[in-house]
Amino acid sequence: MSRPSQLIKGSYDPEDVKFLLKQVEIAPTDIATKEKNIQSGTVHYSEMISQERRPDARYLQIFETARQQSEERIAREISGLAQHIVARIGRNELDRRMTLCSLVRAGVPYGVLLHRELTALGVDSRHFGMSIIRDRGLDGNALDFILAKRPIEGVVFVDGWTGKGAISTELTKSWQEMTGRSKVELAVLADPSGFASMAGSYEDWLIPSGILGANVSGLISRSILNRQVIGPTDFHGSIPVNHLADIDISLDFVNRITALMPKYRGIYGMPAPEMDLASLRMRALACINRVAELFDVDNINRIKPGIAEATRAVLRRRPKKVIIRSLEDPDLAALIHLCRLDKVELLENADLTGPYRAITLIEKMS
Repeated sequence: MSRPSQLIKGSYDPEDVKFLLKQVEIAPTDIATKEKNIQSGTVHYSEMISQERRPDARYLQIFETARQQSEERIAREISGLAQHIVARIGRNELDRRMTLCSLVRAGVPYGVLLHRELTALGVDSRHFGMSIIRDRGLDGNALDFILAKRPIEGVVFVDGWTGKGAISTELTKSWQEMTGRSKVELAVLADPSGFASMAGSYEDWLIPSGILGANVSGLISRSILNRQVIGPTDFHGSIPVNHLADIDISLDFVNRITALMPKYRGIYGMPAPEMDLASLRMRALACINRVAELFDVDNINRIKPGIAEATRAVLRRRPKKVIIRSLEDPDLAALIHLCRLDKVELLENADLTGPYRAITLIEKMS
């Protein structure tokens, strides 16, 4: 099987992650056109990309505050996840040759951290960044590349959080179709909707990388699957986001947390207690269905729950309304700032948000 001549490298150290993504160039699509194409079904979202918005000084300040407040927690939870994986290796539930597959882009910083910690604990670990696209599935060529080199029993996918479960459901479906195996291993920091097999917590909290984009994820775009630039044997594509290089903090973000992690070794096991995941999923689905009914949303893909997804939707899409648990919640400062900047309607209603602290509704395009 041939491979693309140029893979995207990103701004992490080469030993931190290998991106299985073809470097491509496509013309940017403005947000209004992109939204119209997505909702009409004429063009899939993965075939288009808009130029990534540059965060203003206030937004970067909010991010820095969130980062300072969360670094210890991230270090503790990543350490707990690593120790949990080591324990599962000891019980022969996972292969000793671990392969972390971070879902581009949100999973990458946490895959880097988990890979570093597993390596520090003496585990034979490899880390790849690969694409998954809603309604298109995992990048099969990337998965074939990995499984030709590493044991399937040691594959763990990594993401930052779960929202309404769209990507984790896509992951399970793709994994089953491509491997014939029923169970997929997914590790996340926050799992408020109960779709991961391993989680740092089950609450919707402000994971700081969730409110930034390329400049905390290795200076790469989200993945692209456009047949004009991606051939049948190619990996999915990505574009270098060089216009944000002057504010890139990808490596600094993971380095600062890595420096905190030794103190948690041997102290914590699984960071989050065992939960009834079915109940979490039911609660999340009930919340999504209620919001859809109240606001006459005929396609739940227009509902973006969770702090990270709600914030990203305001940055990248055409938001109609943002529902938040509380205007006084400091974890929502970045989202509230964007809404006020862009004049997006804010609705404070803790009863509607359910397990989430924020939900963005995408404007319906006629």
